[in-house]
Amino acid sequence: MIKKLCFALILLFALLLGYFRLTASNAPQAPLFENYPGFLNIAHQGGYLLWPSNTLYAFRNAVDLGVDMLEMDVHQSKDGHLVLMHDADVSRTTNGKGLLKEMTLLQIKALDAGFNHLEALPGADKAFRGKGIQVPTLEEIFNAFPHMPMTIEIKQRQPSIAQPLCQLVRKHQMQDKLIIGSFHQEALDEFRQHCPAVATSMASSETSRFVILSKLGLSSLYSPKGAALQVPMHSGGIKVVSEKLLADAHAKGMKVHVWTINDPWDMQDLIRLGVDGIISDRPDYLVKISQGQ
Repeated sequence: MIKKLCFALILLFALLLGYFRLTASNAPQAPLFENYPGFLNIAHQGGYLLWPSNTLYAFRNAVDLGVDMLEMDVHQSKDGHLVLMHDADVSRTTNGKGLLKEMTLLQIKALDAGFNHLEALPGADKAFRGKGIQVPTLEEIFNAFPHMPMTIEIKQRQPSIAQPLCQLVRKHQMQDKLIIGSFHQEALDEFRQHCPAVATSMASSETSRFVILSKLGLSSLYSPKGAALQVPMHSGGIKVVSEKLLADAHAKGMKVHVWTINDPWDMQDLIRLGVDGIISDRPDYLVKISQGQ
């Protein structure tokens, strides 16, 4: 009796595996990656260790440096403007205090966005104070770099900014130049509903499921909602990025971008491994390495 039960359970498990393999789909197509198919040097916050993060000043320098993509974080002001900053609170990087969502754009624009920048060079952390560097709106970035690929992380959860973000993307016709990401599943799901034509990366929960299935040899069962897998090299002492993960992601039609890589040796190893992009605070290192200098 026990043998028959075990056999039935094994048969049921095999049938379920077969069903999920047959019904699993690949990642949605992303025009962005058709237009930019090669390796991407992605400037994290415009180059966090080089210039004041998430500022027009940083993004201009990154573009002049020759990066392939800009990475940024988006919140919303009290009066409905989408603005760029990593934190929800302005105190870490500016001379102000308070939450972005509780401040008007006029109040945000009065802040010194270079006030607390920590450069890579020791003793140079105050070099950008009083230089007139402001917190930019996302619209300013779209206007300044209309042809530049970007990856935008939705930081704010409440109130939701998915709809105004989608509207701004459509207004500036940036649909085929963006990857939208978020650690928050609900924020990313909502954006996907509003803007299904815009490429997204995978949320944290989606990424975790895919990485686990890849390690178990079951990645073919997964149907990714995102076109890009943006992951760290390691997480919780576990190696995330490997040849197998890359092969499994590529088999599903996903690109693999690794964050946040600032060591030149790690950059070289990842490029040799075949990753599709590296998100870095030191895009200047990555420019030299990717060009073989």
